[in-house]
Amino acid sequence: MQEKEKAVLDFMKNHGKPVRPGDISKATGIDSKEVSAIIKKLKEEGKIYSPKRCYYAPQE
Repeated sequence: MQEKEKAVLDFMKNHGKPVRPGDISKATGIDSKEVSAIIKKLKEEGKIYSPKRCYYAPQE
């Protein structure tokens, strides 16, 4: 896992509730387009899911 992917996943785990890509971008300093790409990849790998539209959380 790349450093930025780990930062996105760690933020989700530490936040404790589903988050939006924009919140992740602001908190981590990673460009929003890059955050969206990372979310897509993590979702395909089954590491995160979307409990409602535009919100993402780590798999338990």
